Amino acid sequence: MKNLEKELIPRPHLWYFEYYSGNNVGLFMKINRMIYSGQSEIQRIDIFENPDLGIVFSLDGITMLTEKDEFMYHEMLVHVPMFLHPEPKKVLIIGGGDGGSLREVLKHESVEKVVLCEVDALVIEAAKKYLPTAVEFDNPKAEIVIANGAEYVRNFKEEFDVIIVDSTDPTSGEGGHLFTEEFYQACHDALKEGGVFSAETEDPFYDFGWLKLAYKRISKAFPIAKVYLGFMTTYPSGMWSYTFASKNIDPIKDFDPEKVKKFDKELKYYNGDIHIASFALPNFLKEELEKLVK
Repeated sequence: MKNLEKELIPRPHLWYFEYYSGNNVGLFMKINRMIYSGQSEIQRIDIFENPDLGIVFSLDGITMLTEKDEFMYHEMLVHVPMFLHPEPKKVLIIGGGDGGSLREVLKHESVEKVVLCEVDALVIEAAKKYLPTAVEFDNPKAEIVIANGAEYVRNFKEEFDVIIVDSTDPTSGEGGHLFTEEFYQACHDALKEGGVFSAETEDPFYDFGWLKLAYKRISKAFPIAKVYLGFMTTYPSGMWSYTFASKNIDPIKDFDPEKVKKFDKELKYYNGDIHIASFALPNFLKEELEKLVK
């Protein structure tokens, strides 16, 4: 039988809306076509195509990534801690079911094993089928664990060189479990003596309360904790925060830019200058964070 279906023509009748905290401001995107929608026990998963941003991945109506700009987030979350560790061999990613952080970690040749702990098996399944970031799930160095990361990390003491928390927003799905003082302390305990940690800690404009809460709790768990920033064009405010922490490594004093210069894998956002500059904070943010640790 002759195939009667033609190439899909975008029309202006399908739209996606994300409402930021408070529901008074948000983001909207045209939907060229819906690729996948599913409901797990934890959250709703939507994947669609936008004419400018490519594939878009959303959880409970909150944008997790777009094909166009996901590298900004994943490179800053991953490479800041990875380049600060002398030789990262064993890495734990908590969250990160889209595969982007896993992809970036495995760019480092010293890595021997990466455990990716994702709470929602359906996210992994959908990512493998539909997301361009899911390129390393079958890498022999990768172990995929379906579990609550806040509970999983408690099983380890001085086990990992690097822990990366690539969580959903604290108000979405199970994300809130990854913003507690107990969780950050468990991450501290699961790191080896020279281990390093990074976590996404929301935006400093619409979700400043969550950023301050995360930073205060991370600072209690680790002797060294510093917030850093990066652009993230489709996340709330376009300014995104991360928090680096360690037992004994300073993210500026102990950073060696020559390691980055010698790196032979593709980096579209992160570089040595960006690393140093990202820890320079605007006054409104710097002053508020200083109050929390006095």
